[in-house]
Amino acid sequence: MAFWDSDGAMLKVEDINLTDRDFWRRPLEHRHEAFAALRRHPGLVRFEEPDVKIVPRGPGYYALTRHAEVLEASRRPQDFCSGRGATNIPDMPGDLHEYFGSMINMDDPRHARLRRIVSRAFSPRMVQRFEDKVERVAAGLVDEVAAGRGTGDFVADVAARLPLTIICDMMGIGPEHHAAVLDATNVILAGNDPEFLPSGDPERTALRLMEAGQTLKDLVEELARRRRAEPTDDLTSALVNANIDGESLSDQELGSFFILLVVAGNETTRNAIAHGLDLLTRHPDQRALLVEDFEGRIGGAVEEIVRYVSPVVWMRRTATRDTTLAGHEVKEGDKLLLYYWSANRDETVFTDPERFDILRDPNPHVGFGGPGPHFCLGAHLARREIAVMFRQLLSRLPGIRADGEPDRLESSFINGIKRLPYTF
Repeated sequence: MAFWDSDGAMLKVEDINLTDRDFWRRPLEHRHEAFAALRRHPGLVRFEEPDVKIVPRGPGYYALTRHAEVLEASRRPQDFCSGRGATNIPDMPGDLHEYFGSMINMDDPRHARLRRIVSRAFSPRMVQRFEDKVERVAAGLVDEVAAGRGTGDFVADVAARLPLTIICDMMGIGPEHHAAVLDATNVILAGNDPEFLPSGDPERTALRLMEAGQTLKDLVEELARRRRAEPTDDLTSALVNANIDGESLSDQELGSFFILLVVAGNETTRNAIAHGLDLLTRHPDQRALLVEDFEGRIGGAVEEIVRYVSPVVWMRRTATRDTTLAGHEVKEGDKLLLYYWSANRDETVFTDPERFDILRDPNPHVGFGGPGPHFCLGAHLARREIAVMFRQLLSRLPGIRADGEPDRLESSFINGIKRLPYTF
């Protein structure tokens, strides 16, 4: 089966190149058709790695595009590890991948140790306190929008601000640092977007990424120094003073975890909220269903937004031994990209997967990652933020809608929206 390119020419599976930056500039429907073709293709399809210049080019990677393959690889961390890199395709030098990925780029027992310490810091009392905070912050943002001109950029005014405010408050970071945190987050997850990273200059790009990471690490390490001396009730205090069976976080681990927290918790939630408004505008029938019984349907609506959007497009795993995956032979050292974006449209799992349906049931999406040790630690909070934000928006600003095409991030890793005009 083939799909059509932007010039109307018919392409075959062998013409699809997921590594090519031009592929990720194609219209969404063309990319979805390409992944549908890959899902129908027997066996695994191998792609060349991007040439990033600053490290030797690797041997390539397999694209896991089917739901069953993504689930199986996620459930077998002993065979398909994260410690050689989960958020990057090329093998980065030294421990650079942990610098930006923290637990995402670790395997057990190190991953289990770090997750144990972090999970203990997320006490039920602290989680409840910040769930209550979500309500207050979301209400305040809608107050500001309601008092405005009736139009603006939804990402800047709403979608980016809610998760950023919650995460910074959790860590004890004051409002004076919010802009710097947001800027650093945008750079770290910029993908190939020239708005945030210098195009065609790998060395300057690497330097810019390191500077962004260092900004976040410096911020949290200074805060940690103060919290060790004078603890408060924020998450930084809980993390730096945690002692679980004699274990605590080093400054390096705290800095890397903070990068993970603000990047994953901020970027993915804000994109789900931005895409959510766009989807509810494009599908007024689904919006009507949601408004008709908001409390009864918002849970399903959140899951469907995350499935349909898949804010994180892929994560990488590496085979630790010669083995098989879904009947396919895999060699030790083979790189595998788990395309959540494709698995969430698998026709063998989801009926009419291109349809946005807030009543979809069951909805076994992998938008928060597959099952296993790396399932998203913040999934519960993300769901809460999305639900609360739309409760405030749809109840208090019932006419709010997207007012134009989203300005999309150029990235193969994050399905991001940089700007989205809105009106009410």
